[in-house]
Amino acid sequence: MSVLTRDEAQTRAQLLDVHHYRVDLDLTTGDETFRSRSTIRFTARAAGDTFVELKPETLHSAHLDDTPLDITTLDGNRLPLSLTEGEHTLRISTTMRYSRTGEGMHRFTDPTDGESYVYTQLFMEDVQRVFAAFDQPDLKAVFELGVTAPEGWTVLSNGITEQQPDGRWQAAPTPLLSTYFVCVAAGPWHTIRTEHAGLPFGIHCRRSLAAHLDADADEILAVTKACYDRYHEKFDEPYPFDSYDQAFVPEFNAGAMENPGLVTFRDEFVFRSAVTVTERQTRAMVIAHEMAHMWFGDLVTLRWWDDIWLNESFAEYMGFQTVNEACSDLFPDTWIDFGVTRKSWGYEADQRPSTHPVAPDPEAVPDTASALLNFDGISYAKGASALRQLVAWLGEKDFLAGINIHFKRHKFGNATLADFIDNLAAATDRDVHAWAEQWLRTTGVDTLTPRLEGEGTQWRLHVDRDGSRPHRIQAGIYDRQPDGELALRERLELDVPQEAPAELTGPRPALVVLNDGDLTYTKLRFDEVSEESALRGLSRIPDALTRAVVWNALRDMVRDGVLAPAEYLDVALAHLPEETELALVQGVLGFARTQIADRYTTPEERPAALATIGEIARALLRRTEDGEAPGLRLTAVRACIDSATTPDKIASWLDEGTVHGGPELDPELRWRILARLAVLGATDETVITAEAERDPSATGQEGAARCRASLPTPEAKAAAWSSLFDSDDLSNYLFTATAQGFWQPEQAELVREYVPRFYEAAVALGDRRGPAMAEAAGRYAFPAYAIEAESLALGESHLTSDTMIPALHRKLVDQLDDLNRALNIRTT
Repeated sequence: MSVLTRDEAQTRAQLLDVHHYRVDLDLTTGDETFRSRSTIRFTARAAGDTFVELKPETLHSAHLDDTPLDITTLDGNRLPLSLTEGEHTLRISTTMRYSRTGEGMHRFTDPTDGESYVYTQLFMEDVQRVFAAFDQPDLKAVFELGVTAPEGWTVLSNGITEQQPDGRWQAAPTPLLSTYFVCVAAGPWHTIRTEHAGLPFGIHCRRSLAAHLDADADEILAVTKACYDRYHEKFDEPYPFDSYDQAFVPEFNAGAMENPGLVTFRDEFVFRSAVTVTERQTRAMVIAHEMAHMWFGDLVTLRWWDDIWLNESFAEYMGFQTVNEACSDLFPDTWIDFGVTRKSWGYEADQRPSTHPVAPDPEAVPDTASALLNFDGISYAKGASALRQLVAWLGEKDFLAGINIHFKRHKFGNATLADFIDNLAAATDRDVHAWAEQWLRTTGVDTLTPRLEGEGTQWRLHVDRDGSRPHRIQAGIYDRQPDGELALRERLELDVPQEAPAELTGPRPALVVLNDGDLTYTKLRFDEVSEESALRGLSRIPDALTRAVVWNALRDMVRDGVLAPAEYLDVALAHLPEETELALVQGVLGFARTQIADRYTTPEERPAALATIGEIARALLRRTEDGEAPGLRLTAVRACIDSATTPDKIASWLDEGTVHGGPELDPELRWRILARLAVLGATDETVITAEAERDPSATGQEGAARCRASLPTPEAKAAAWSSLFDSDDLSNYLFTATAQGFWQPEQAELVREYVPRFYEAAVALGDRRGPAMAEAAGRYAFPAYAIEAESLALGESHLTSDTMIPALHRKLVDQLDDLNRALNIRTT
């Protein structure tokens, strides 16, 4: 299959003006394939040769105007076309194959009730798996979709759908859309409909999840309506589509996809088990993120994939900001969670060899395969952080004025970074172009460190910068009170680099926190006095967002080899039992468990690290016995399970069906306990099978696969390996669950023989099953716990393979860099 290059796309865009697609899909032809017919009306501005893309199981016929084309000329995914100047109609009939990997038209059969569902995910190049198209984002057209579906199914699409007298479903014609936004979701959906602002709104899920969607429907719809109203206060352009549906679909590879009028979400957001308020907040943020795309991405679309950050950074920033504004009664401060969970994703990506600018040079994204690699923490979290800094520097009024100019000038069209910056510049006297060069065209993370000079009551605050970007920040100045509280004296507004040091009056501060308020993107260090105050008094800092900034600084210090992992755990033990902000507890425990205990400590040190995490969790359990903080208690229960080094306590919980003092075990907690027992060798296939019968859902199947792969026996590992790499029977989610169970820190010796086998197996898998599965193999099936110099050298020796697809290569580069970092931390 050929990937589309930027040069080819530019050439084709100069030749073609695409007007209209008529797409007819027949989903009644069996479980493996479906029929697809495309009729494309377009104009050739001159005579010339080009191609249309498709990836059929069988190409039945192709006609250009009324002339049949030689279908044997299909070369990979390209059917060549020789055009005369003028109007043309292209008709193509194919049989297409359903996907089990979350790409193209994914088909899923629910094990709970046997019902089947299909949905499309057409991002980048996957529209070609569903219908023939001129597949590039700047060839927008009107789409009309007709779908023949089995009896009892409902068909959803970008526009309002209606069932015709003959049983077919017809979707209303769309406004001008890029090909990758077309969406169909069909099956016996459970649906809740309402109306808001004169538009039909709907939420949809599998029938087996109906009760769970019903339980959360009020919150989901309230968030949706609140965000919709807030965006209409921010944006001059009204919502540009005829309806707003949100479908929670199975085995979805991303968090969600911003298909105009029909957003698809992974259906884990329909919660089957108890969750914390931060997990609900994450769902709300994703709803707001995808809705922001209706304007930035859907109404105004990138011209080429080098500007993907224009979509994702904007939606990421707007998602957090809009939930913070519109849903503050439910979620009072989303930026804490952003700082703890999302920002670290950006920092980590930006310090790897694979880093790239937020807005890469066009030459760095020559084709679609390279573009796919940029959907990472830089395009999302770093880009959103940069926009937050831009708003702090520019002011929200001018920022939104520039955004509205952008929408007005480019609605239903395409735009570039240059367009975006020009439109922002039209709303302000500030030099936005220079800001963009410094922030969007550079890589890496700056580091800011405070330096105090003076004596008595006169002090000068210098900010030393290791890096090149300008920063507008707040510096928090804190004094220690007699009771140990670190009280805020003042917050200083600073521009870095400084024209002159900031003057402080009063005693030397106990603590100086740069970037207090977390308005910029930078790593932080402390002066010597402040570091001691932070380590001793972190829980006595009154503001949760400031505590998040300090915790992130400590995390970075561990990753950079400046703070010992054991010392971080000591700080967590001293302060986390008193922490009131749930997002901080979850973030710190998550880093402690998955990075410090699993990777940054040696096998000899690991039991002590797990014991410390368990001690923190037990302290939180004692604190929450009154039932006043259920989210905190649930987090503590999860940490107790995950850090257990002996099986007795958690096995008793499973046997009794409850944690002493609550909560009762729901499916998520039962599978979590059973997975840990499997790692510890304290369960077997009989118990796993019984639990799978108790929970016959898709999530239960995944839990069973994870548990079976976690069993510490040669037979279990051999069976899991074979299912991962020797056949292609596993769906994307079952592959991920099996891979998650396979490698365990406690089982390093047991699986040592598989470490050298991974690379050739993953390369072959990527070649057979494509980029989504290759990425899954690199992310989940990589031997992350083989933290040895030999493993690093082995992995690096395979990076020169010329048969490795780019998605896998990028993932392995990142994994090997993380492995190298873990080695360095262990030996520092």
